[in-house]
Amino acid sequence: MFDAFTKVVAQADARGEFINAGQIDALAAMVSESNKRMDAVNRITSNASKIVTNAARDLFEAQPALTAPGGNAYTSRRMAACLRDMDIILRYITYAIFNGDASVLEDRCLNGLRETYLALGVPGNSVAEGVRKMKAAAIAIANDRNGITQGDCSALISEIGTYFDRAAAAVG
Repeated sequence: MFDAFTKVVAQADARGEFINAGQIDALAAMVSESNKRMDAVNRITSNASKIVTNAARDLFEAQPALTAPGGNAYTSRRMAACLRDMDIILRYITYAIFNGDASVLEDRCLNGLRETYLALGVPGNSVAEGVRKMKAAAIAIANDRNGITQGDCSALISEIGTYFDRAAAAVG
């Protein structure tokens, strides 16, 4: 896993080239937007428990078979595992937001997750729906304009959405 700066240097080094003006401009833009990025990560992190709990509650209300006897979230142990997995996915999404890069999410969280869920009999579509519910909540929290760095955050909010979409697609 590389941060954006290390990745640019590694790529230029591999090609035996200097860092070009376009790469410098892209990194400068990332730095100028960094306070917005940190505000979004801070808000999502500060509300992670609420995001996960509310998404799970909404998911289980919409799909009551999951918590019924024989369901994948039936028994407190299975319910706890479900909440833990949702929390882990959200945590790695915040890492991706902070880095401005999905590689940590892909490499350390999503890689092989679908296969693991298939082997355990976990319904991937239900997990994907839980991720989509977390996405809606996280974006609403990150997009709240009160008490954060001012400016246009539409590109960042769109980027945040793509990390949740990747996670949902990886498990669904």
